[in-house]
Amino acid sequence: MNTERVMHPIATLLMLSGTVAWAQDVGPGAATQVVSISARVSVNETVTDNVALSSTAAKSDQITEVSPGVHVDINGARLKTYFDYSLTHVDYAQGTAASRNQNALNTFGTWEAVDNWAFLDFSGNISQQTISAFGTQSTNNTAINANRTEVASYNLSPYVKGRLGNAANYEARISRSVSSSDSAAASDTATTNSVVKVSNASAFRSLGWTADLSRQQASYSAGRTTQADTYSLGLTYEVTPQVKLSANAGQESNNYTSLDKQNYSTSSVGINWFPSERTSLSALTGKRSFGNTHNVSFEHRSARTVWRFSDSKDVSTTPNQNGVGIVGNLYDLFYSQLEGSGLSATERAQRVNALLQLYGLSANIPVIGGFLTSAIAVQRSQNLSLALLGIRDTITFLLSRTESNRLDTITSVVDNLSSGATVVQNGFSINYSHRLTPDYSLGLSLSRQNTSGTTTAEETTLRSFNVNLSGKVGRRTAASLGLRRVVSDNATTPYTENAVTGNLNVQF
Repeated sequence: MNTERVMHPIATLLMLSGTVAWAQDVGPGAATQVVSISARVSVNETVTDNVALSSTAAKSDQITEVSPGVHVDINGARLKTYFDYSLTHVDYAQGTAASRNQNALNTFGTWEAVDNWAFLDFSGNISQQTISAFGTQSTNNTAINANRTEVASYNLSPYVKGRLGNAANYEARISRSVSSSDSAAASDTATTNSVVKVSNASAFRSLGWTADLSRQQASYSAGRTTQADTYSLGLTYEVTPQVKLSANAGQESNNYTSLDKQNYSTSSVGINWFPSERTSLSALTGKRSFGNTHNVSFEHRSARTVWRFSDSKDVSTTPNQNGVGIVGNLYDLFYSQLEGSGLSATERAQRVNALLQLYGLSANIPVIGGFLTSAIAVQRSQNLSLALLGIRDTITFLLSRTESNRLDTITSVVDNLSSGATVVQNGFSINYSHRLTPDYSLGLSLSRQNTSGTTTAEETTLRSFNVNLSGKVGRRTAASLGLRRVVSDNATTPYTENAVTGNLNVQF
């Protein structure tokens, strides 16, 4: 990936973090800025019997990865942010591929620019992702696989919120998201969302009202630009403090299926139920230009468990490029399961990293993957997840299914959803970790993913099994040794791969 193109947005986010952070720590009585910065170097060795994932001519190789990285946490009065970046140099001992560099970034945060009024949310992600749902699938970033590419996504979202006297609350937000990849087979995307929301000011009235006005524009480098303008009016009613009802009606104008914008009526009804502080259920069903939509979610938390279920169907401007409808790795799964815990985004990130380190789990263990698209689509996503956090044992389970269809019937760009195709991906992931001693853990990971299209030739099943022993070998040094087996069943390019991995990580 073009390093200058990647590092420019990263530098912007870092400058924003650094400038705002230290500007607060001035003057008597000023709020103290809590900043935590750590550096690391990780060296990973892999011995594989099928580096190119070939079905006919498997070739062994020894792969070395050297990954310097930096981790920044800022938890101040105005700025709260999480930043983790690493640059990995990959070298193949047998010369099966040229050496290459890979970027990995995960950052997000909120800056309160003006007290209780103006804010800025920002986020960024760089990761390796699958290009085509029907191409060769893999579970690691070092395999020689032309069906994987580096994708960089960034989002900036300034907004203001406040009160209009004693009559109403308001919020006005603009979100700008960009996503680009190294592959010419997928579009770079740019999405702008503008939203204004007004609602009744009193939170203690049983009957309330809402008014929303929004505009969305999505542009694709290989496709076309689509726009959607919506406005709606809604009513809310609090039956009891635990049960709230809502109804909404409005109009939408878009060019999803036409050259010029067409007008459509929209409506929705919903319910939110909070039987206890640890249990919540919400359900929303509605109608848009392309048909029915819905969003159902359930969550239950106990002292050491988190149960989550979600089922949603709606428009997706960049399916799977920004994690829409999928959980990309074990870090994402833990992070999503802490939603609703009352922790800030930074605190959730710190908790996830602590859990992963405690139980010897890799943040990059894949859960359910996706694919890149080049036009607006309709996606239904269903996820069931469970986390059991014991004193010495941790179990995470995820069952997922996504169904994607192209909504934009005007564009001629070719991808997996062209010509009315439907792509269905379903699978599961089970991860188990046992603390052998206070410093050492044994981890097991089992996953299966099935991808199907309109023909049997497009069906692929990917299964993987990992065993990992990890622990501390010094005050700031950790090491791990792992075994991996991957089996891919496909009509044209099936393969098996076995590998031994070793990792040494030094914190500074």
